[in-house]
Amino acid sequence: MLATGRDKITRRQVGENVWLTGGVAEGIEHQAQPLAYEVLDSEGAVGRAQFEELQRAALEKEGDLVIILLGGRGAQALYRILGSKAQTNEIDQLLNRLHVFTQDALGPMRMDNGLSFVRDFERLLGEDFFRKVKSFTPMQTDTQDLEGELVRYLGKLDSLGGIDIFFLGLGPEAAAASHLAYIKPGSGAAAGDLAGVIPISSSILEHHIKKFKIGGSKVTEEDEAECRRASYILTLGPAAILGARRIVQSIVDASTAPGKRQSYRRLLETEISTDPAAQAAQLDENPGLWLRLHGNVRSLILPDVLEA
Repeated sequence: MLATGRDKITRRQVGENVWLTGGVAEGIEHQAQPLAYEVLDSEGAVGRAQFEELQRAALEKEGDLVIILLGGRGAQALYRILGSKAQTNEIDQLLNRLHVFTQDALGPMRMDNGLSFVRDFERLLGEDFFRKVKSFTPMQTDTQDLEGELVRYLGKLDSLGGIDIFFLGLGPEAAAASHLAYIKPGSGAAAGDLAGVIPISSSILEHHIKKFKIGGSKVTEEDEAECRRASYILTLGPAAILGARRIVQSIVDASTAPGKRQSYRRLLETEISTDPAAQAAQLDENPGLWLRLHGNVRSLILPDVLEA
């Protein structure tokens, strides 16, 4: 469970980064462990494995399921499966139990901007999927009160009992570091931080726009101009990741993002310190390592991730 009532959340500022703190992970020591991984032969196989995770969770738990969608390439094969099946009644019982959330967003920005993660999810998953799921809660970005909206978002997530499956990727950073969601190196994220509002650089915006255009998103000149004016990235934080019941990571695009190979190898090979201060420094310098502190992770990769 997450502690996310307004009276339970505190605002913590590290440089220009704002973190909303109040997770149960705060003050709890997490045991670092090796990351086991599975090498699958195709992006489609990764999508099928992710779909099996949803089916397994539905069998193991009564009632509703809360999932966090992954943006970018890592879950597109899963979304094609879900979108196709949503056009029939094959998995209606599963879809009717799903509460769907997003893990990051650019803001301030209109929710219907073609460069928003929400529009991309709608394009990939289709109208039938969103019509059939029990609820869909994106991070609200068409506001100047991004922090207030993020607190409300966390409140709904908490009211549903926390995260059952957190679909995650791995973003490459300089010096073979990495980010999870948009927890960036040097942003000061700590174990108790549920979510953050992080200043965005022009280079990240440029990468985001290019990636969406290549992916087939319909983008108008107005959409692109507004996206370039975005100032912040909203992201779930380490407490949300550590508090999830299950993490399913996927890396399927090392051929087009070769930096992920070095970042993933460093994630596998880093010896995480047992000294609290030293460990905190490691996690801030390489936030991908937060994954190594979670006890229930399935990491799905393609063979090219392990290439030198």
